[in-house]
Amino acid sequence: EHAHDAPVASPAARVAPRAEIVTETVTYGTVDGRALTGFVARPKGGGKGRPGIVVVHEWWGLNDNIRQMAERLAGEGYVALAVDLFGGRVATTPDTALVLYRTAMQNVPAGEANVGAAIAWLRGQGASSVGSVGWCFGGHWSLRTGLVGGKDVQAVVVYYGAPITDAKELGRLKAPLLGLFGGLDQGIPVDSVRAMERQLTALGRTATIKVYDDASHAFANPSGKAYNAKDAEDAWQRTLAFFKANLR
Repeated sequence: EHAHDAPVASPAARVAPRAEIVTETVTYGTVDGRALTGFVARPKGGGKGRPGIVVVHEWWGLNDNIRQMAERLAGEGYVALAVDLFGGRVATTPDTALVLYRTAMQNVPAGEANVGAAIAWLRGQGASSVGSVGWCFGGHWSLRTGLVGGKDVQAVVVYYGAPITDAKELGRLKAPLLGLFGGLDQGIPVDSVRAMERQLTALGRTATIKVYDDASHAFANPSGKAYNAKDAEDAWQRTLAFFKANLR
């Protein structure tokens, strides 16, 4: 899906926040003795008492395009913490991205500890509620953020992340989920998405799945060349409406 791709800024990453914001680099926890450094954007005037959102990067890593998405969310009134699951490394080619992706997926417990620290950091900053969002690799890890957080996470948005269908794993999810997928995605088949949806329904969870029939993988990515403007904008508006409805 990414063989001829590059981490260039898509139109999604070139939209200015709708309101004034402030940003900073923060240490939001430690895993295995290593400090976790992320990027936070919040509305100007402070973020205490506002909802927080864990923002998870694509397989390119925590680059400027992901920071821009955090800024856009801050412009909507949220405290957005963009986490780093690659330990400060950022890919510029698909081959490098694949190495970083595989390395992260080989240590799921460390990744879950990472996003768990992000949830705790936002709560410690006074967040009234917590959501998560991510694209591609980050979509899968947005889902895992919901699994890790349990009742401490109130909204999960998954942009074409690899589904999880194991009932025991999905049983950890307490938050409603919005899944946004491409019908032409060869890496994330729609059948696997529907299997996850059925399992969530069987568990009594709330899951809203939107499949864009004419969209390929990465159609709304902040980085990359697969951007589909019509579907990406619709997905973004659904994301904002979902967070508004579920984050207090």
